Amino acid sequence: MGAPAVDRPDVVARLRSAGCVFAEDEAALLLDAASSDGALDALVARRVAGEPLEQVLGWAEFRGLRVHVTPGVFVPRRRTSLLVAEALALLARRRRAGRASSGTPGGHDPARPLVVDLCCGTGALGLALATEAAAAGDPVELYAADVDPDAVACAARNVAPVGGTVSGGDLFDALPAALRGRVDVLLANVPYVPTDEIAHLPPEARDHEHRVALDGGADGLDVLRRVAADAATWLSPGGHLLTESGEAQAAGAAEILERAGLSVRVVRDDEIGATAVVGTAR
Repeated sequence: MGAPAVDRPDVVARLRSAGCVFAEDEAALLLDAASSDGALDALVARRVAGEPLEQVLGWAEFRGLRVHVTPGVFVPRRRTSLLVAEALALLARRRRAGRASSGTPGGHDPARPLVVDLCCGTGALGLALATEAAAAGDPVELYAADVDPDAVACAARNVAPVGGTVSGGDLFDALPAALRGRVDVLLANVPYVPTDEIAHLPPEARDHEHRVALDGGADGLDVLRRVAADAATWLSPGGHLLTESGEAQAAGAAEILERAGLSVRVVRDDEIGATAVVGTAR
């Protein structure tokens, strides 16, 4: 292994010329990640070519955690932290009410809320929720699933430290049947970009994240419709489904969950530009 890379002022210039708005910050991260000048040049070349910084570095920051990221896998966005914040608030309310999870098949501890991270990507949502819930004295049992094998492998590495289980498959088909009717919190950050709008996404997403993680069909709500159709049979009594949507899609997403028999509310956080739709089993 070569000597660690030293200060390279040319790196900032190369990143800035490629359109990186935060060139100085990115340069510092790449310098820290590189073991030699040669390694640094390779990392910078990938970034200049348009690869997301997180995929180049191999990690993303999410709610104070360093989340492992591999090429092609959806990079966790800051706005999605709203789903975690809402889920934590729901778990805290559940704890204050003294509610236990329903049933014990499969060895599930009824004292621990059962959480599923569906369309999990890197598993960042499940990881953050499990980490913060445990710190608050409310440990959860975590399952995650994704249809993309690359995402499954990435998420497995991320959620292993919190005892999470990851499986591959199409939506609920990936989950153990024993979870049906017992999910207390269902995090479903489904793809919601309308098909015709994918071409207009930033190249970091359009060219470097797998399309299956982005494409939500004609109006961006096709995958949510499929999740909603089965959600009530997987949720525990009073269980919650949390999903992200574009601001303009929120009304449509809420209507989909209402038609599925859930009580619905829309939550917004203007500071991070996030919109979440929360459905609760009646």
